[in-house]
Parts: sequence; C-alpha cells; structure tokens
Amino acid sequence: MTTKLTHLDESGNARMVDVGGKTPARRIAVASGIISMSDRALQAIREGSVKKGDVLATARIAGIMAAKKTGDLIPLCHPLPIDAVNVDFAFEQGSIRVTASAAIEAKTGVEMEAITAVSVALVTIYDMAKALDKGMVIGGIRLIAKDGGKSGRWRAAGHEDLAL
Repeated sequence: MTTKLTHLDESGNARMVDVGGKTPARRIAVASGIISMSDRALQAIREGSVKKGDVLATARIAGIMAAKKTGDLIPLCHPLPIDAVNVDFAFEQGSIRVTASAAIEAKTGVEMEAITAVSVALVTIYDMAKALDKGMVIGGIRLIAKDGGKSGRWRAAGHEDLAL
C-alpha cells in the first residue's frame, strides 16, 4: 500500500501543500517542553537575580516572536496571520516547563507555531542562564493538544481533559 506524502509532488520534489480549497476554521494548538537545570540556576530565575535580566519575560517574548516567524523558519510551512500566542512557565522539580498555545481562523493548523514558540522560549532560557549552568538539558518538546480542522480534536496521552 502506497501512502501519498503531502509535501512531495509526483516526481518526489518538495512542495508546499495547497490549502487554497480548504474552508477556514478555528484552530488551536498547545505544545510543551522542559529545561532541566541546577538548583542554583533555577533559584536565580525564580528570584529574578540572573544578571542578563528577567529570564521568563524575555523567553515569553522570544516564544511569541518565534511563533509569528514559523513560516520563515520551517521549510514548506505556511506563513500564518496568527490570532493569539500565549507562552507560560511552570517551575517543576529541577526544571521549568514551557507551555505555548497558538490560535487562528485559517485553512491550516498552528501546531508548528506552538512547537516553535516552546522551542525558542526554551533556548532563550538556556541563553539567559548559561552562565549559571552550562549543563542545562532541553527536552520533551511535543504537541499536547489541538482543536479544529479536518482532523478535529486531538489530545496527547495524559492530557485528555485539557480544555482549549
């Protein structure tokens, strides 16, 4: 059985998917990721005493900006006029979890925008706090929920009750 790959034409060349015939729909996506670090770095971020400035405020802005630029960063990804992007942080045991949501009324989804927002927010945290801990580890970046479009509602295991 052959599966038709949407980003390849009949000759196997990369192409952008044509969404021109699709009906616009409300679409929302949520992604998350985590950065693990030393207690020293975590405490400095929590207290706002990192020499480079407010780590989480800077990471929030970086994540929002990255979501807006996703079409420029990811090959074959549509540039989208995003309606909203939110980036939030939660302190966990030895780490910070970043969660980002993106929303739009469009012909294609915003999963890549949410994932990009998380990724850049995490890298920004690393950049701002690397003087305190060069061994920080970024990981677990993933889509945790989406609503809208042809595939409808989807939730990752453990996030079935997440309301969007």
